[in-house]
Amino acid sequence: MAGPSISVIMPVYNSAPWLREAIDSILAQTYTDFELIIINDGSTDETEAIIHAYADSRIKSLLNDKNRGLAFTLNRGIDEAIAPLIARMDGDDIAVPERFEKQFRFLQKQPNVAVLASVVSLIDDKGQHIGYWKEDRNNTSFEQIREFMPSNNCIAHPSIMARTAVMKEFRYRDEQSQAEDYDLWLRMLAAGEIFHKLAEPLLFHRILPASFTRNRQENVFYKLARTKWKFAKDSWKSGVINSFVIRTAIFSFYDAVKGSGKELKKTFRS
Repeated sequence: MAGPSISVIMPVYNSAPWLREAIDSILAQTYTDFELIIINDGSTDETEAIIHAYADSRIKSLLNDKNRGLAFTLNRGIDEAIAPLIARMDGDDIAVPERFEKQFRFLQKQPNVAVLASVVSLIDDKGQHIGYWKEDRNNTSFEQIREFMPSNNCIAHPSIMARTAVMKEFRYRDEQSQAEDYDLWLRMLAAGEIFHKLAEPLLFHRILPASFTRNRQENVFYKLARTKWKFAKDSWKSGVINSFVIRTAIFSFYDAVKGSGKELKKTFRS
């Protein structure tokens, strides 16, 4: 008997308030030929009990021995995936019912595309719509994505469906744990992999207050600079030197300057 067409990887950590809604949105997909790999990354809330309340045979439940972090957990999901396509999903987001059907059909018709995202609609912790992500909506074609990526990320991580072979080849890197998805996109694009994004919102992406507060407190420019510079250095060490890598390195310098300016402003305000 043939295996599923799609392996859905859903890492979860203390997602109990929203987990049922996330799982239900996957099980309600109009395209039903998938396995749902849920990896509990050492949650301390009711996450494990919620997962085990489901009896759907498509669900494969895994439990990390302790909180290992997102990169480790995602790679464990990649190792478990048996389908030719991998879809990402988070434990606090909501997929629209036609998401898998539309992404699967597109990838069937476009075998050259390695990673297919969709634009997303943003919701808050209560499920209320709070707008959209401008960089996400403005960059949908491969040309737009490749042009924009050296300056910043424009792909919502849990919206993607990708070729399993490509995901197994590149994987996530623990050393880029602050931006493991952005680092992955940069490495794939530098290697010539083709990206595309459906302009229809197929995911409600939840922005939680704790995440928003943390991002505001952190100097995001320093974070971007570190991520891009490490990507560029590692690319050069492995012999990948092209215009995409060079542009990303240049933008890392710009980010470092902007980060320094932000720190100076903090000093003067205090």
